[in-house]
Amino acid sequence: MSAALIAVYYEAFNRADWQGMLDLLADNVAHDLNQGAREIGRAAFADFLQRMRVSYLEHLTDIRILAADDGKHAAAEYVVIGQYLTTDVGLPAANGQQYRLPGGAFFDIDNGKISRVSNYYNLQDWLRQIA
Repeated sequence: MSAALIAVYYEAFNRADWQGMLDLLADNVAHDLNQGAREIGRAAFADFLQRMRVSYLEHLTDIRILAADDGKHAAAEYVVIGQYLTTDVGLPAANGQQYRLPGGAFFDIDNGKISRVSNYYNLQDWLRQIA
């Protein structure tokens, strides 16, 4: 069941169905941003998705999902194919640069909802690609 939940999450991401993603999250979801702070709550995640929508156009391919037998933990690896549209806070200027980047995420699942999302990718590789 946890693998199916994560698959639906990434299907929503690839459709840019932000509400669909939010519907899969626990109210107090913990979101660990890559090389950044932990944000708590569905509202904070919605703010993150808004920043993503404005600054990035991304599609995930080669998604592989691994799930623990206990149904409470899952992980995914994927390739991000993206375009940097609008300058994001604290990052270099955007001018439509394209990138291809491997990434991954870890999930906790409670009561059929995602309660933690921890995203990882190589920031230095991304910076090199958009330079």
